[in-house]
Amino acid sequence: MASHPPDPGGIRTGVTGDEVFRVETHGIDPIPDEERHGGPRDLFWLWFGSNLTFTYVINGALAVAFGLSFWQATAVVVASGLSFAVISAAGLSGSRTGTATLVISRAAFGLRGNLPAGALNWVVSIGYTIVNTVVGTLALEALLADAGWHGEPARALALLVALALTFAVAMWGHATVHLAERWLAYVLAAGFAVLLVLLLPGADRAPDPAAAPGAAGWSLALVVMLAGPFSYLPMPADYTRYLPRDTPLRSLTWYGALGGFVSSVALGVAGVAAATQTDMTDPVAGAEGLLPGWFQPVFLVLVLLGSVTNSILTLYSSSLNLQVLGVPWSRARAIGISAAVTALGSLGALFYADFTSSLLGFLSLLIIVFAPWGGVFLADMLLRRCRYDAAALHLRGTGAYHYRAGFHPPGIAALLTGMAFAALTCDSELWTGPLVAPLGGADL
Repeated sequence: MASHPPDPGGIRTGVTGDEVFRVETHGIDPIPDEERHGGPRDLFWLWFGSNLTFTYVINGALAVAFGLSFWQATAVVVASGLSFAVISAAGLSGSRTGTATLVISRAAFGLRGNLPAGALNWVVSIGYTIVNTVVGTLALEALLADAGWHGEPARALALLVALALTFAVAMWGHATVHLAERWLAYVLAAGFAVLLVLLLPGADRAPDPAAAPGAAGWSLALVVMLAGPFSYLPMPADYTRYLPRDTPLRSLTWYGALGGFVSSVALGVAGVAAATQTDMTDPVAGAEGLLPGWFQPVFLVLVLLGSVTNSILTLYSSSLNLQVLGVPWSRARAIGISAAVTALGSLGALFYADFTSSLLGFLSLLIIVFAPWGGVFLADMLLRRCRYDAAALHLRGTGAYHYRAGFHPPGIAALLTGMAFAALTCDSELWTGPLVAPLGGADL
């Protein structure tokens, strides 16, 4: 087995099929041992950079809107940040099998039983890519407005730039994604650190004796904050499949967990601090109003780049997802489908306002599927101790994971049971389960 660590500048990988600024030749096919490269430290920058996104500021502000005080909301932010240890640990399956998460989950559900969740995950990935693209577009549009350019042409240009930044990196592939996340992390970390310094001193940290968020407030805040980390559950192996097969679990887990924890908690606390000082109904405008004039253009750039770092991951994984669903194209060609749908969805969201709220409502409802899906996948991985028949994961109509006509009854039964419980206890814009009220409004 040959391992090729990246060079000190992170520019070359030493692997022809996964080189920076060249189109990656691999998709969901198993990565050969001789092409494995990199190390666990790469995961710190991947998860750190991809989570330096304004979404966590919004989520932190929502925790305060649900009735939590500064310290209560901060406790929820920190608790949810710890969940990145689970997300990062799930990446071990990638280094052991050399393939993507939604291929590995065939072991839990069967080759055919895995397809419905795979299709829904592609929809979710594209949905969140659209949301991030819209946020980045609006930030860039605001910058153009400050420069004197207004109207639909400015918005169209802003959209084109946001899409181009995301698509170029995701299309090149794995090595370029890692490099882009690292270098964008340097810029975003410096900028968001200044943002935190500017917002934190003015926060109202005094406990409010009248504040009593109750079970509903606590549970809603926790669900919102956990949505970020757990939206990654169908993709951690996508970014560890090139790591050497014998990569230690402890190192792989802790580097990735630390990266996601630091960025999500820092930005979540910034959102909490902002929400104790101003109305965050419009989170970008609300946070911007708390900042000195000299930093406001920098803030808009941070929102744009943060949306790009997150969209890069979801768009790249969506191309692997399409291969899992049977699209007979290379990863680089398949990503064109995702990019086209993202562009159309972003146009709809930007020029038809009702589309955005409908999309967010639909995405929030899909937690009914992906919370239990993630639980079953993780439980199956633990039970197997990450020991998979890597070749059988790719066999159709035969092999260890064909089970009964392509379905794994225990995995499917566990998923359906979890979905039933989630539906009964879910409180979303489009659906409120019948057990929410008896539970005091808690969303479980």
